[in-house]
Amino acid sequence: MKIASIDIGTNTVLLLVADVDTNGVIYPLEQEQRLPRLGKDLDRNKIISTSAFDRISWILNEYKNIAKQHKANRIIAAATSAVRDATNKDEFLSYIKSVTGIDVEVLSGDDEALCTYKGVISEFPQLSKSAVVLDIGGGSTEISFPTKPTPPLLLEPVLSITKEEGRVEVSLHRFSLQIGSVRLTERFFKHNPPEPEEVEDAINLINAEFFQLKHSDFTDYCLIGVAGTATTLACLDQNLQDFDIEKVSGYEINQERVTQWSRRLCSMSVSEIRSLSDATQGRADILAMGVLTLEQFMKLFRFQSLTVSERGLRYGLIIREWERTKSPSIPLY
Repeated sequence: MKIASIDIGTNTVLLLVADVDTNGVIYPLEQEQRLPRLGKDLDRNKIISTSAFDRISWILNEYKNIAKQHKANRIIAAATSAVRDATNKDEFLSYIKSVTGIDVEVLSGDDEALCTYKGVISEFPQLSKSAVVLDIGGGSTEISFPTKPTPPLLLEPVLSITKEEGRVEVSLHRFSLQIGSVRLTERFFKHNPPEPEEVEDAINLINAEFFQLKHSDFTDYCLIGVAGTATTLACLDQNLQDFDIEKVSGYEINQERVTQWSRRLCSMSVSEIRSLSDATQGRADILAMGVLTLEQFMKLFRFQSLTVSERGLRYGLIIREWERTKSPSIPLY
């Protein structure tokens, strides 16, 4: 079965066209990324701009044609933080449907965290520990992790499982926090590079949001980072001039290096960050905030290293679609 999934985020719009076998294994056929910044000024204005309507519809029509070229059986599209928060989201969704013919599902933060977790875990079938999945997005940050360490169960693509199948149900904690890199950059970083006081104010808010997880004990967990902050940082730490999926997927970076990069990026202008690598294109102005958020999470919860995943929501959407096709009567949430 061939499925095309589209992830409409605050900063990026991602496409994955994949072939999925009868066991739910995903074989990517084509992946695309565009950076239209749907959520520009949304934190302040609370609306999606009319120019963004056109940018997104153009990209979705492009992606629709790519999916048709691969003879995809279906196209699924989901929007996250920016569309969730917009007061004109109904107008936006109606416009996209009329121009592209694509129905866009608006995911709750809880569902976004679940689908992202499924997508990420599909990349690491041999984990020796349970994983905390950290998704630092443009508008929000999602954190998901199983209740307690159960490595064998991480091999399963389905997290809500009936007893009739002879498997055990896994409970997954999910948090969606309003601390995305676009949102906080627009709110706090008024200078280029940001002033020390602006960085400190951002840290205070980030830590206040992470305080919601204060009772979580991650002693027996590993940390996996997904999305643009983590993948771009992996490129910078390896001195890559272009994104290289083979070198990014599974790359491990320690907490000391994350802190070094955070301090360095917060002291640089956007043009200086952009000159580091072509991998920063489309996110050079928000990368410092993303890495600052990552640094604070690792420090607060004492993670010594981060493993980078190039998968995420678009993979999780395909897994969810495969689950529904396989067992449509089983509740998946």
